[in-house]
Amino acid sequence: MSGTEATLYAVRNGAAWITLNRPENRNALSGVLVAEVDAHLAAANTDPAVRCIVITGADPAFCSGADLKNPPGASSGGFRTLPFPDLLQHILDSPKPVIAAVNGAAFAGGLGIVGAADIVIAAEEAVFSFSEVRIGVIPAVIAVTTLPKLGRHNAMRLFLTGERFGGARAVDLGLAHLAVPKAKLIETVEAEVATLCRGGPLAVIACKQLVNRLPKLPADQAFADMAAWSAGMFSSAEGQEGMAAFREKRAPRWVIEV
Repeated sequence: MSGTEATLYAVRNGAAWITLNRPENRNALSGVLVAEVDAHLAAANTDPAVRCIVITGADPAFCSGADLKNPPGASSGGFRTLPFPDLLQHILDSPKPVIAAVNGAAFAGGLGIVGAADIVIAAEEAVFSFSEVRIGVIPAVIAVTTLPKLGRHNAMRLFLTGERFGGARAVDLGLAHLAVPKAKLIETVEAEVATLCRGGPLAVIACKQLVNRLPKLPADQAFADMAAWSAGMFSSAEGQEGMAAFREKRAPRWVIEV
């Protein structure tokens, strides 16, 4: 595990774990923290040992939102740090699946990360809130990643009220896929990583592209593009290996049995 000023980074069992590591201020999004997460994301995406990426927080919080004293995008040490919208875009654009392991409070900008992640597993005890309205501002940037998951109906009330809700409610709202007791969070995320690693590496990347691309296409183009894409995947080396493994009743070469 490597440590920096505001984050921790480790690769294990096919996953890169990025930990927001400013527990003294509930992992608030400073310019330095955002830049470090972005650098770790880039490193994970170019590391062939990494099949997916996990973002979590050092207890007690996941992320409390922007550090109002040192916000993302502000000048720090003579250079301008990465704006938070850029980080969210890079999470969305990551070719590898990104899992948010929500271990504690996820407020404001922390929910932007939750919205940008592909898979969200939350502790039942975690507390969520679109808290911006309580300080006289709005969840403008994070609405880009969260509103598509919430839908207009749910977003309206949550944005207007700043209501707090737990992990199970986050699942009901579409913000999270699973909510488990906090004591089971890490093992549940590790099991999800192991499941992702059983899929073909290129197929997993292509599935993320598929889900993001398909809704933007008209139906006639979608059928044509998807048929061609499917044929290419079936004829690829990875597709051929997967089908051969199925016929021969063995694990594909990309699966590491433990």
